[in-house]
Amino acid sequence: MTVSGAALRRFLGGELWHRFTHSPVAIVAALVALMCMAAAVFANVLAPHHPFDLATLELADALLPPAWLPEGRTTYWLGTDDQGRDILSALMYGLRISLFVGLASVVVSTALGVTLGLLAGFVGGVADAFIMRVCDVMLSFPAILVALLIDGLGRALFPGSHEALAYAVLVIAISLTGWVPYARTVRSSAMVERQKEYVQAARVIGVAPLRIMRRHVLPNVMGPVMVLATLQVASAILIEATLSFLGVGVPPTSPSLGTLIRTGNDFLLSGEWWITLFPGLLLVAVALSVNLFGDWLRDALNPRLR
Repeated sequence: MTVSGAALRRFLGGELWHRFTHSPVAIVAALVALMCMAAAVFANVLAPHHPFDLATLELADALLPPAWLPEGRTTYWLGTDDQGRDILSALMYGLRISLFVGLASVVVSTALGVTLGLLAGFVGGVADAFIMRVCDVMLSFPAILVALLIDGLGRALFPGSHEALAYAVLVIAISLTGWVPYARTVRSSAMVERQKEYVQAARVIGVAPLRIMRRHVLPNVMGPVMVLATLQVASAILIEATLSFLGVGVPPTSPSLGTLIRTGNDFLLSGEWWITLFPGLLLVAVALSVNLFGDWLRDALNPRLR
């Protein structure tokens, strides 16, 4: 039996998998999240139309209602927008962008927060005081306000930037406040771990502090980080949607769920409710499923609740 096969058997026979299979909420949340990810990743295959290919758009099909309404067509199950784009296909492509920005922001926030939190908790002293004061300053500002400021500054400095640079600025804007919870969580765990006997023994035998942090302390503080990262995915997606709704998010040529909601909001009072309703429902479903799964994971990894 290979190493991966043995690890899989241990996982399937472990307590975490047992708790997951006996939690209907966790199963439904995981299925919804996986379905959304699959729709986003395989949008090129699953989407019935390419909504952002100008050569395939038909203005004559603009503002068609969903297929079950009298004027709807089965060609467009969820209707079309003002440019004749298929709403269902636009949701898949928009979900791909929202998930990419959200996951990338969480990865950057986790890497930065874990590094600074580990340094503050293990080294202590001046480094700990400085990092924690920076955290206090960052917590003084609303996350959406900081994201707006950084994103606006990036657009002002690079007005004709490529889409890749625009995405990078957006990810940095969301990550600039997202790293603080990781730093504070890892700092608390690292302060506990550094007093334990295995760390003291490693110091006595001359192991370098950086190696102790990387090989011994870091694996023991990753449990809370995994839970926090799961919960932060939904928060990052919502922040990205908010920025896109305000018009300072992703580029207009590659709209996300927030951009689709903003576009549909202009037609909401005229009766074309489906343009903004379906992106809004999908955004709620993604955020709710990720939050519910994160709540379950937090309880499952909490030794006090076992």
